[in-house]
Amino acid sequence: MASTVAATPDEIQSGYEPSPWGDFFTGYQPQHLQERSEEWMTVRADELKEEVRKLFKTCDNTAARIFLLDTIQHLGIDHHFEQDIENALSLVLRSDFSNLSLHEVALGFLLLRQQGYWVSPDVFNKFKGEDGSFNKDITNDTKGLLSLYNGAHLLIHGEVILEEAKAFAQHHLELMKGSLSFPLAEQVKRALHVPLPRTCKRIETLHYISEYNEEEGHNTVLLELAKLDFNLLQHVHLKELKAITEWWNSFSGNVGLSFIRGRIVESYTWAYVVYHEKGFKLPRSIISKMIVIITTLDDIYDTHATIEECRKLNGAIQRWDESAVSVLPEYLKNLYMELLRTFRNIEADVPIDMNYEISYLRKSIQNHVTGYLQEAEWAHKNYTPSFKDQVDLTSLTIGAPTLSVSVMAGMADEIMKQALEWVSTVPSVVISAGKIVRFMNDIGAFKRRKCKGDAASSVECYMHEYGVSGDVAISKIDALIEDEWKTLNQARFENHALLPALQRIIGLAYTASFFYDNRNDVYTSSTLLQEIIESFFVKPV
Repeated sequence: MASTVAATPDEIQSGYEPSPWGDFFTGYQPQHLQERSEEWMTVRADELKEEVRKLFKTCDNTAARIFLLDTIQHLGIDHHFEQDIENALSLVLRSDFSNLSLHEVALGFLLLRQQGYWVSPDVFNKFKGEDGSFNKDITNDTKGLLSLYNGAHLLIHGEVILEEAKAFAQHHLELMKGSLSFPLAEQVKRALHVPLPRTCKRIETLHYISEYNEEEGHNTVLLELAKLDFNLLQHVHLKELKAITEWWNSFSGNVGLSFIRGRIVESYTWAYVVYHEKGFKLPRSIISKMIVIITTLDDIYDTHATIEECRKLNGAIQRWDESAVSVLPEYLKNLYMELLRTFRNIEADVPIDMNYEISYLRKSIQNHVTGYLQEAEWAHKNYTPSFKDQVDLTSLTIGAPTLSVSVMAGMADEIMKQALEWVSTVPSVVISAGKIVRFMNDIGAFKRRKCKGDAASSVECYMHEYGVSGDVAISKIDALIEDEWKTLNQARFENHALLPALQRIIGLAYTASFFYDNRNDVYTSSTLLQEIIESFFVKPV
């Protein structure tokens, strides 16, 4: 599909492979629109949506509602039915779970908790014996165990019942996974690798569409809508990819730094993991551009600039004025002017009646670069900080605060001002999301060659401070990742008014499972991402 781009000498020296995409998306035409017009697809999708709304109205029991909600979410069409889903969840919340099966209880638990509705883990007590352990008779209920395993990953700190449920379900799913048939075998395999509440939703949608297609008695209306919706959204994303690639060509051409990673398609994919729905062009654009800027600055601070140049660049960015360009070395002047221009253009793109304040975004980048300077100072002095100091700093320089502010461009107007003010204080959920991404990034990078000038990673700092091996350090950090997920889960129940903002920040944590899966860094080693990107944007369903 995409053509391979030759690496420049600077990229080779820096150890970065080129992105395989080049200008692929500037001229690509989607195949499915040659077969059916976009207008026909839109009209047909609207007809199907009305049929789905009738399904909500005809659901007359709790189990039916739970299964409908689960199917709609798995198929990726839930964004069309937010109010219907809210109404159905309210009915499920008020329902009596006592007569439901393990599969139904666990699925209802998962659906409610992930939408910020508190459900006590005591709903699982009826599946336990007098000794407090889970009954053996549920070990043959594969779907029930799978839902229990997934639902238990929405646990908060101190929920021993759910820790036990997770371990029990995992143990028995591992025992039976080799004897299962399609599609359950694939669903169990995926969940054991990355549990459902932490997975990239669009990857799950692609898997589930093909699996649901093979399921006996599947609802043809839901399936047809899911396929049409994916292909219609693909067309939206392709237009944006064309525009963002053209922006990158202008940005990189003006900056003139051949040693930086060219990752615009991968940056857009990062934004897509958080926001795939049609109405979020602006936050996708802002997130993509901020990731490019963060990556560019990271490559300058990590691999190219001297410590004095790092200090000068930080000083100029804190001033945020064109006159500050005079203090910079010649090769960084164009970058600085392009940075200011990018922010001016983003501000111009924000609708005049939207409460999105660009000043929050500018301040987050200024803070981000101050963090990069601290890392550079540590590297310059060959100083290995304590594990805590390293994590406190690098969970911010991974980009979570800046991206969280970027994400707020997708909030509804009635909460945007409050959401921006809240996220600019860098609350615990932003820090937790940052730690998850940072830890998984560092684990993924641990066995790769470190770039010259890199400060010590969290893995190396832990090894240094506690005198342990890399495997021991990674095991400890894996446990810390679990703690941060509990913090994110807890936050769902603490401020319901800001739940839309929180859910997108949790989406930033999903990107860790996506980009740093299998101990890899597929953002940097982007050819490993090529097949997935093709399935998102190039290959129609």
